[in-house]
Amino acid sequence: MSETGNRLRKLLESPNFDPQTYVKQLSQQSDGDRDLQEHRQKIQNLADETAQNLKKNVYKNYRQFIETAKEISYLESEMYQLSHILTEQKSIMESITQSLLSTDKDETSKEMQAAFPKETEELKQRTLTSLLEKVEGAKNIMDTPGRHLVYNGDLVEFDVDSMSPIQKVHAFLMNDCLLIATWLPNRRGTVKYKYNALYDLESFAVVNVKDNPPMKDMFKILMFPDSRIFQAENSKVKKEWLEILDETKKNKASKDKHKKEEEIPMSPVRAEVSTNPFDIDDDEPADSENSVDLSLEWIQELPEDLDVCIAQRDFEGAVDLLDKLNEYLKDQPVTPKVKELRAKVDDRVRQLTEVLVFELSPDRSLRGGPKATRRAVSQLIRLGQSTKACELFLNNRAAAVQTAIRQLRIEGATLLYIHKLCNIFFTSLLETAKEFEMDFAGNTGCYSAFVVWSRSAITMFVDAFSKQVFDSKESLSTAAECVKVAKEHCQQLTEIGLDLTFTLQSLLLKDIRAALQSYKDIIIEATKHRNSEEMWRRMNLMTPEALAKLKEEMRSCGISFQQYTGDDCWVNLSYTVVAFTKQMMSFLEEGLKLYFPELHMVLLESLREIILVAVQHVDYSLRCEQDSEKKSFILQNATFLHDTVLPVVERRFEEGVGKPAKQLQDLRKSTRPVRINPDSTTSLV
Repeated sequence: MSETGNRLRKLLESPNFDPQTYVKQLSQQSDGDRDLQEHRQKIQNLADETAQNLKKNVYKNYRQFIETAKEISYLESEMYQLSHILTEQKSIMESITQSLLSTDKDETSKEMQAAFPKETEELKQRTLTSLLEKVEGAKNIMDTPGRHLVYNGDLVEFDVDSMSPIQKVHAFLMNDCLLIATWLPNRRGTVKYKYNALYDLESFAVVNVKDNPPMKDMFKILMFPDSRIFQAENSKVKKEWLEILDETKKNKASKDKHKKEEEIPMSPVRAEVSTNPFDIDDDEPADSENSVDLSLEWIQELPEDLDVCIAQRDFEGAVDLLDKLNEYLKDQPVTPKVKELRAKVDDRVRQLTEVLVFELSPDRSLRGGPKATRRAVSQLIRLGQSTKACELFLNNRAAAVQTAIRQLRIEGATLLYIHKLCNIFFTSLLETAKEFEMDFAGNTGCYSAFVVWSRSAITMFVDAFSKQVFDSKESLSTAAECVKVAKEHCQQLTEIGLDLTFTLQSLLLKDIRAALQSYKDIIIEATKHRNSEEMWRRMNLMTPEALAKLKEEMRSCGISFQQYTGDDCWVNLSYTVVAFTKQMMSFLEEGLKLYFPELHMVLLESLREIILVAVQHVDYSLRCEQDSEKKSFILQNATFLHDTVLPVVERRFEEGVGKPAKQLQDLRKSTRPVRINPDSTTSLV
């Protein structure tokens, strides 16, 4: 670049550069248009050069970004493997530590019992006796010989259904049973507790309850057909209860097993046969150990290969290895070595299942849509867990739909929001149905679960829909348009054979019925208010434009209105009757948009009540009016209602519903206007 170009670049890059001042000075110093053109060309060349440099830098940085992303991906994979190895090492160390502690504890206990057998047993029994003296109604518990206390402590019992605290209890774990005692509010001497229940260790199972704040440090005791939930003081005490209960149950089961074996005498023939090392057991052939070849390299490395596949998230590879092993061992005898291999593989299957379950949990990202779950679902199905895969898939999609609805912003008109809501929900439901049909094509038993899930999903949709449309007291016309939009979107599901229209209608029935009745009451009140101010005068619309607008409104309602108007702006009907006609026809049209068979009588009775209010007012006015001209005008309005409006209502109702409205026909017949004679009373009969 030339020296002039460098000076120009420095000037433009200076922090105090002012474009207006620069242009002003340049104009003053230039000799003419040619100098300005040359200067413009220099600036343009500088701009082109700068743009070219920027492109080169962007390309260079982009390549570096791609290389960095690849390195990050590799590093992430290595970190995942390292994390898995560390977790496995931690698990192994914990199991070794627990085993050593348990061994030391058992050896110490055995040494104490061997050195002082009688004193140890007597000490345990004395401890149990002293504690049970504090329990009212527990005197007979010590009648069982050999029974002694293993562990005891305070717990809080919770209700299984409502998860609310019931009472404070004290639990006594003995070597063959579990005693539950409740605290006495009014203590009597040394007695603190009252006997509640006694369970044999073989009659119940202990289940850990996952912490769900504020509900934590709980465990459940299952006794068919009942169950009880207890809360420990803290997590450490809970862990002690679970470990000691499990250990005590195992000790009792082992002791009972040994006792039964000692009671069964060995058959002399069997004893004699068993002393011959060359005899062969019929149940297990002597050469069964050699009948299955487990020395193959891929079998020897199978557990490690499964660990690698799980760590690298190669789920398909892991399942392929399992299928290969199952195929190899399908017709082979079950030898001890095969059992040992199966045990190792089953442990990996559990790990693989846990990872796949996590992949389908709602805690994972829900942005990928239904297709993002296909990989985990297909592998769970291959592992023979189609029911679990179905449940997790549907839970994942329910969380995704719920999140999408919750994130939808409520802004603008209600109808616009309902359009967005229906589009999000029914599109998600349609995609979920298609993905479900693809993933579970060979598992027809899961389809009923999808139908149940669809109903729960549509219930969730209706809750959001009703909250926005009906709870916010929108007009009936808005509600009708919103329901129409929802029905149209629901019809899209029929293309895959899923018709939820009836479910949608049944869930909306209560809100639509309430909306119709509420709007009916509003029309009746408005009509009564206008009736109270009725002067029975002709309408004067003042301008031809207003008259033309009224004619168009009546024509759109299907009402013949020409004979009641002239060349001027007058209408030969009262304002009350015209306003009532427009309001009732609007109610009818919106009601037909909301209509389905369960609402037939609701809509019909609402129309009948609205019409009766107007007809009764006209009838009352005919009976009370003394002026003959006004009577004639009132009779003209009554004729308009009877001969023009009511037939249109009947015809439009029949077109929208598909069957005639007998109640409306009977009402029209019973309100036929007649003139008795020119000088007498005119009324409706």
